[in-house]
Amino acid sequence: MEDRHTYDLGLIGNCAFQALIDTEANVQWLCWPRFDSSFVFGGILDDEKGGEFSIKPQQPIKSTCQEYIKNTNVLTTEISTADGRYKVTDFAPRFEQYERHYKPLMLIRKIEPMESTPEIKVVCDPRGEYGNIVPEVVFGSSHLRYMGLEEPVRLTTNLSLNYVHNGKSFKLSQPIYLILTWGVPLEGPVKQTAETFLTKTIDYWHDWVRHCTIGPLWQESVIRSALTLKMHQFEDTGAITASTTTSLPEHPGSGRNWDYRYCWMRDSYYTLAALNSIGHFEELEKYTNYIENIAIGENLRYNPVYNLLGNEDFEEHILDLKGYQGNAPVRIGNQAKEHIQNDVYGQILVSLLPLYTDERLNANGRKRSKQLIMDLLQGIERTMDEPDAGLWELRNMSFRHCYTFQFHWAGASAALKIANMLEDEVMLKKAQQLKKEAASQIEKCYKEDLQAYTSAIETDRLDASQLHLITMGYLDPASGKAKLHLEALEKELKTEEGLFYRYKHEDDFGKPKSTFLICAYWYVEALAAVGRIDEAKKIFEHLLSYTNHLGLHSEDIDSVTGSQWGNFPQTYSHVGLINAAFRINRKLDLPNFLVQG
Repeated sequence: MEDRHTYDLGLIGNCAFQALIDTEANVQWLCWPRFDSSFVFGGILDDEKGGEFSIKPQQPIKSTCQEYIKNTNVLTTEISTADGRYKVTDFAPRFEQYERHYKPLMLIRKIEPMESTPEIKVVCDPRGEYGNIVPEVVFGSSHLRYMGLEEPVRLTTNLSLNYVHNGKSFKLSQPIYLILTWGVPLEGPVKQTAETFLTKTIDYWHDWVRHCTIGPLWQESVIRSALTLKMHQFEDTGAITASTTTSLPEHPGSGRNWDYRYCWMRDSYYTLAALNSIGHFEELEKYTNYIENIAIGENLRYNPVYNLLGNEDFEEHILDLKGYQGNAPVRIGNQAKEHIQNDVYGQILVSLLPLYTDERLNANGRKRSKQLIMDLLQGIERTMDEPDAGLWELRNMSFRHCYTFQFHWAGASAALKIANMLEDEVMLKKAQQLKKEAASQIEKCYKEDLQAYTSAIETDRLDASQLHLITMGYLDPASGKAKLHLEALEKELKTEEGLFYRYKHEDDFGKPKSTFLICAYWYVEALAAVGRIDEAKKIFEHLLSYTNHLGLHSEDIDSVTGSQWGNFPQTYSHVGLINAAFRINRKLDLPNFLVQG
């Protein structure tokens, strides 16, 4: 096997912004003021127009070691050279203050010598409007202001401002602090502020992890995945994004380069399900507020995806950037907002179900969202027999997809439970009727000669989303029908390594060349559900080998080389990891524990 391509990047964030730091302590990606804003540093997509925030040694690098402070989103990168060794600590402040979360648009970087006095230089060269604006630099007393962006960017530091501005190297003999802010500047002592914020941020993440309920198997991987998912909720509105990045290709030269910095109803369902399974519900409550504030419009139809503010103002277009490793196009916005994807109604219903069935949650939300439940049921009713773009977002084709019917069925099932809780007879009858109709549509996708359910009524093609028929309980996992269905999917879509293609037929861009990682985790769940536990454990543990050095997953895996591709980190993949681990632990009847940070 040839060397694997991996994203040698670490993610930091505070639920207001995210940044990706490479193993040489360079900021390769940071968008301000929101996840879906223009990058301020975007070297991962263009090494010229992407700007730069780097800490570079003057001697060749001998080795690097990058890791998270245990059970946190605080990242350290240690670099050794011929003239010494130093460590960079990167984090986005997040902690409790004045009865709310303090999460400023502030990146803090601490550089400290670990051995001798290595010679390094710091370069801070931000950009605006995806590389089209180069800001003017203005000197302050202890800061540099970068003017001409949407808001002023300010670097406050105890390092010589001229060294930074001119990229001059210096001997690192004491800790250096770099505090970069958007809009509101730092007003306070540099060292004291950075150290205080670091301690409080570490304490916050330790406390968050301490309240996770996780089974005994693969705790470290589940914790890292949970922390990664948490950073993808834009807390101000409750929106949950699919990934940190845009336009990292699904495969080199594929043209499948998409902007995933938006909130898909589908992805949010999976993310919330994973977080709920480990005992975190705050994210669900915030997401509920986000859903309630989305204007459905006169046609009473939900889009499959919205921006972080809950609106549709993100037209897809192509930027004049090189692209990741020369893989153009670089897209911002996403045409999927124009698609008909009717699984959305059921997914929102299933997402909201814990509000009604878990007594730990706020009962006031149950009454408030009653009309929302009825609106979603009406959405299922209107679209029951309507062809759509489906889970895989076909751009020029539409079918009556089995996956959509699965979520009609699951959403109606959730509404049944909600109706019983609310003692609402009208809602109950509507949900019963729609559940029966959805099951009838699902059965139209069953092909006797294949002994399997196909991707749509109109086709004999198989796709991995039909694994949900087993994992969601539509098919009895103990039944012969479920086992034969699983075997048909294995034969068609599984690789020798246990990876899974989403499908193998041609779509708008040809045949997919890489496997879709969450599909492999769905497969693990299905194996566990039908009782093939040893296989499930073996494949799960193998899938963990497709993370990078920090335990972070991409979207796609090349089945030949095992290389990471697609946007990164990908919430889908980490959701799959958590849910598969939870399924195996539950199947083995292993206890859940509150994890001590």
